[in-house]
Amino acid sequence: MSNQPNMNDLLKQAQQMSQQLMAAQQAAADQVVEGHSGGGVVKVEITGGLEVKSVKIDPSVVDPADVEMLEDLVLAAIHDAMAKAGAISQQAMGGLDLGGLGGLLGQ
Repeated sequence: MSNQPNMNDLLKQAQQMSQQLMAAQQAAADQVVEGHSGGGVVKVEITGGLEVKSVKIDPSVVDPADVEMLEDLVLAAIHDAMAKAGAISQQAMGGLDLGGLGGLLGQ
């Protein structure tokens, strides 16, 4: 009897992985995270799919004489939110069961 993987089993496993991957990606894309900067004076909400949903700025930080600071705060909040969204994607991909396919491939 051959010790080689059955091609039908391998194809089924690949299809299951593809479905798991698509479901995990969709679940991550639907989640909303909030990034903050300046102790919470600027908040940005984005989805795991990197769609910006909202930007909230506390009026106390709006200084027409220092627009550059406000720009930096908004940018920092966006970076914070994107890092959180990236973590969601990593977490979603980490939950996939890749062990079965690895076993079929002899790994």
